Amino acid sequence: MAGFRSLARQVRDPRCDLALRRYSLRKCLERFAPYGHRATWDHLCARHGIEPEDRAPDPARLVAALDELERARTIWLGYEEGFADRRKREKHDGLRRPSSADEWHRHAWGGNGVARCDSPRSHPSAPLDEVLRRLVAALEDEPGAVCPVCGAADIVWRHDLEQEPWTGPVCTGCGIVVPRPVLSTQAVTAAKAAGSRELASVA
Repeated sequence: MAGFRSLARQVRDPRCDLALRRYSLRKCLERFAPYGHRATWDHLCARHGIEPEDRAPDPARLVAALDELERARTIWLGYEEGFADRRKREKHDGLRRPSSADEWHRHAWGGNGVARCDSPRSHPSAPLDEVLRRLVAALEDEPGAVCPVCGAADIVWRHDLEQEPWTGPVCTGCGIVVPRPVLSTQAVTAAKAAGSRELASVA
């Protein structure tokens, strides 16, 4: 199975036909897709003027989309390296039991779905690298009360998410499933209360 860097080389290779270069970009999203595969593809297409179903898009647009994806991946891999170093130090110091935040990191390892969007068409509009930079800053800071990506305070707990995790806090501003480690206990409680009110109003 080809890795991310091998697929990226195919996207850039002018000797490959456009259908293969597009296919290779889509395959890159199986290795790194911060919003989930479909939402990340929709984001890249919207930002770089690619028709989602076009089998022979402008190669310059494909490469620009790949560049954005690679910048975001570099930020995330740097964060994962720092996180792994921290866990090694903690284990060395006798702290072997992972925290609930560490459990989230275990599921998010590799960067797939770190800012998952439940709806493929509802995702942040900022460049992926900027979104990842904000997310990493929030993960390295104390938990807060707002979405780390767009700053919105309107976060609602959903019980009907399309993918795992099946429940969680969703930002109504930019559409991401907000990572639990960046939210304070009070923010999670408020999101659950908002979700309960929504359920009650539907019933």
